[in-house]
Amino acid sequence: VNVVFVDREGRRVPVRGRAGDNVLQLAQKHGLELEGACEASLACSTCHVYISEPHLSRIPAPDEREEDLLDQAPQLQENSRLGCQVLLSPALEGAQIVLPKITRNFYVDGHVPQTPLTAGGAPKNPPNPPQNPPQIHPQIP
Repeated sequence: VNVVFVDREGRRVPVRGRAGDNVLQLAQKHGLELEGACEASLACSTCHVYISEPHLSRIPAPDEREEDLLDQAPQLQENSRLGCQVLLSPALEGAQIVLPKITRNFYVDGHVPQTPLTAGGAPKNPPNPPQNPPQIHPQIP
């Protein structure tokens, strides 16, 4: 299934995925900045995207849980969906999937969401900062 992502800078990124892949994983696989803080467990709105028409009307409508989470997404539009809930199918052939200009980021800088590509080696949580950083005191003569 061929789709075109439009990133936050307006750059068009054509990609090809397999039917059954979700939009979040496809975006991450191709290096696009789509967070997915809950790792596709339907618990946040950080994978919020806009799906082009007429493609949006060809796919199943969001369920109540997705709609509740979309209500938390900044810049909500009629064509808003959570990328983790949109599965590639022939109905999305040629779709344009736009990343909103802003999202709510629930993780600290440096977090790498688990994806099929990073599940084996990336840390699940960022390293903890030292609890008691060393104190630097000036020398007293």
